[in-house]
Amino acid sequence: MTDDLDDLRRKLAILSEITDAHNRPSAGALASIARDFDFVRLNTKFFGYELAHRIAQELPDPAATRASIVGLKSKPSTQTDLESDWAAHWIRELHIARIMHRKIWEVCFLLQALHESDLLKPGTRGIGFGVGTEAIPSYLASRGVEVTVTDLPPSSQAAQGWLRTNQWAEGADKLFYPDLVSREDFDRNILFRFEDMNAISPDLEAYDFCWSLCALEHLGSIAKGLAFIENSMATVRPGGIVVHTTEFNFLNDRETIDNWSTVLFQRSHFVEIAARLEAKGHKVKPLDFNVGRKPMDRFIDLPPYLHQMSPEAQRWWGGDERHIKLSIDGFACTCFGLIAEKGQA
Repeated sequence: MTDDLDDLRRKLAILSEITDAHNRPSAGALASIARDFDFVRLNTKFFGYELAHRIAQELPDPAATRASIVGLKSKPSTQTDLESDWAAHWIRELHIARIMHRKIWEVCFLLQALHESDLLKPGTRGIGFGVGTEAIPSYLASRGVEVTVTDLPPSSQAAQGWLRTNQWAEGADKLFYPDLVSREDFDRNILFRFEDMNAISPDLEAYDFCWSLCALEHLGSIAKGLAFIENSMATVRPGGIVVHTTEFNFLNDRETIDNWSTVLFQRSHFVEIAARLEAKGHKVKPLDFNVGRKPMDRFIDLPPYLHQMSPEAQRWWGGDERHIKLSIDGFACTCFGLIAEKGQA
């Protein structure tokens, strides 16, 4: 069977070649499709990113914004959110560019959830999982929040992968952003430790809040990701909250990616975990699955992404990723944020 598959792959590769053995244009049907497909994808990316850039340029200056209560739900990232005053406020607070990108939405979603629970104040205690090199810990420390920051042990295979892309924290110094916090406040309020998200240490408890940003989809399976959400409730006090974002396969309710390095959650999985948490007496912010109808909500970015591009492609198309939706292994995805409050003991 293996030999047959290898032979089939070789034949398909030959059919997909855009030149023949004499370097003349191939006349094969597959080749006629393949020869221009990469350019179609790059064209899509360019015009999508250009649209995102122009939309962001037309947004008002966020200098006059202030924190407000909007009644945040458990929801996916949308263009409307990124255009909102509440997102603009956190973008200004974090000293980051106001662009149409789901990763910007994630940090705004987290801070808005914490603000609405009155947790951005001195003396509050929070714990973050799989933080990588996020700026969030520095910002929280600047607000007087005491933060335990965790990331994967260096011996783990996943940590080695994140290290290669500069997304793994080997210590607290990787999390220090001097434009957000003084060294004194950072050292006073930040505690770093390694932690396995699949086996949370029992001494991590009684925090006011817990968070993770697009980390739980890398735990090995959908079941493990849902178990982490459930287990993370043990890290907070009664009345404390957990805020987690992850990948949302929003167009395909039949198939998804599981048992892989990056798994993709569906609507049914969020409904399931909400029911499990509520059955234990916790409160989950209402689930809202509206992925938006604005231009950037309908632009689904395509590979190659920056880490998949050749050096020449990076020169002309790299470094400007601006998307809210994207294709991951052939599935249309965006970020989904879940907020839950721990029930009274």
